[in-house]
Amino acid sequence: MLKNKLLPALFALTVSFSSKAQIVKLDAVIDSITTSHPVVKMYNNEIRSMDEAARGAKSWMPPEISTGFWMVPYNPSLWKKDDMGGTGMGQYMIGGQQMFPNKKKQNADAAYMQAMSSVEKEKKNATLNELINDAKQLYYEWIILKKKLTILEQNERLLDFMIKNAEIRYKNGLEKISAYYKAKAAIGNVQNMRLMFENDIREKRIRINALMGRNAMINFDIDTIYKLNDYSAFVFDSTLFYSNRSDLRSIDKDISLTWLKQETERQSLKPQFGIRYEHMFGFGGFPMQYTLMGMVKIPMAKWSSKMNKANIESLKWKATALQSQKEMLVNEYSGMAYGMRNELELKRRQLKLYDDNIIPALRNNYKTMQLGYEQNTEELFMLFDAWETLYMAQLEYTEMLNQALKIQVAIDRLIEKK
Repeated sequence: MLKNKLLPALFALTVSFSSKAQIVKLDAVIDSITTSHPVVKMYNNEIRSMDEAARGAKSWMPPEISTGFWMVPYNPSLWKKDDMGGTGMGQYMIGGQQMFPNKKKQNADAAYMQAMSSVEKEKKNATLNELINDAKQLYYEWIILKKKLTILEQNERLLDFMIKNAEIRYKNGLEKISAYYKAKAAIGNVQNMRLMFENDIREKRIRINALMGRNAMINFDIDTIYKLNDYSAFVFDSTLFYSNRSDLRSIDKDISLTWLKQETERQSLKPQFGIRYEHMFGFGGFPMQYTLMGMVKIPMAKWSSKMNKANIESLKWKATALQSQKEMLVNEYSGMAYGMRNELELKRRQLKLYDDNIIPALRNNYKTMQLGYEQNTEELFMLFDAWETLYMAQLEYTEMLNQALKIQVAIDRLIEKK
C-alpha cells in the first residue's frame, strides 16, 4: 500500500522538475554553434575535399598505348613473300609513350593545392564569427525582454492598487472617475505589451535553437547575467585587425595562393620530357623493327608561352588588388570601432545617470505621491502621472541598455571576439 502511494508522488515530482525549462548559458550556445551548425559541417567537408584533391598533385601523366597496322599495302597479296623469296610488305605495330613530370612543376602544383583549403578555413572562422555574434545579439535581446517583463509585472501591481483604491473611493464619492479610466487603459496597455514581449521571447528561442543546430521548438531559458565590456584599453589598429579578423587572414591566404599560382605558371614554361617506344612485327618474313625516341615539349617558345606569361602578369595585379582591399577594410574597421567605442561610453554614462539619479528620484517621487494619495492630500491623476513618468523612465533605461549591448556585440563582431 505504501509503495502504491509513493509511486504517484514520485511521478508528480519528476514531472514538476522536468517541466522546468533548462537554463542555457551564452557560452553553451556558442559552443553548440561551433560544433553543430550545418555551415560548420559544410566548410569542414569542403576543406576535406580540397585536402584530398591535393594528394594527387604529384601524379604523373598517364602512359599512352597504341597498336595497329603500320605502312601496310591495301593489296593483301603483297603482305606475303613473293615467288622469288622476297619479303612481304607491311607491319603490325604496338607502342607506348610516357611523359616525365617536371619535379619543380609538381612541387609548385602541390604547394598551391595544399594551400587552397587554408582560405576555406579562414572563411569558416569568419562565418562562425557572424553566427556567434548573431546568437549573442539574440541572447542579449532576450535578457532585455525579461527585464521589461519584470518592469511590467511590477507596474501592473501598482496600477492594480490604484484601480482598486479608486473604486473604493469612487463609491464613497472621494474620487474623480476620469483618472480611474486612465489607469484602467494603462493596465490594458501593460498587458498588451506583455503579450508582445512574450511572443518576442518565443521568437528569440526559436532562432537561437536554429543557430545551435537543433529542433527549433526545444524549450529552454537563459541566464540573465550580463556584462558591459570596457574597450578603453583597446587600440583599434591594423595589428589588432590583422591578428583577429578571419576575413583579413583569408585575404592574406588569397594573396599567398596568388603567388603560388604564379609559380605554377612559371614552371609551366619549363620543358617537359618523355619517351616513346614502338615495336613492329613484319609481314611475310619482313624483319621485326623498333623505334625508341625521346620527346620534349617546348612551352617557352614565343608562340606557345603567351597565355602563361599573361597569367603571371594578371596574378601580380590581382595580388596588388587584394592587398589594397585589405588595407581599405582595416581603415574602415578602425573608424567604425572607434566610433562605436565612443557611443558605448556615452551609453555607459547615461545608464549610470539613470541608475544613480533619474530612476531613484522618480521612484521617490512616486512613493511621495502614493503616501499623499493614501493620506488624501493628493489626487489619483497626480499619482498616475508620477507612476507613468517612472514607468517610462524604466522602459527608457532598458532600451538604452539594449542599445549598449547591441553596440558591444557590434564591436565584438568587428574585432572577432568570441
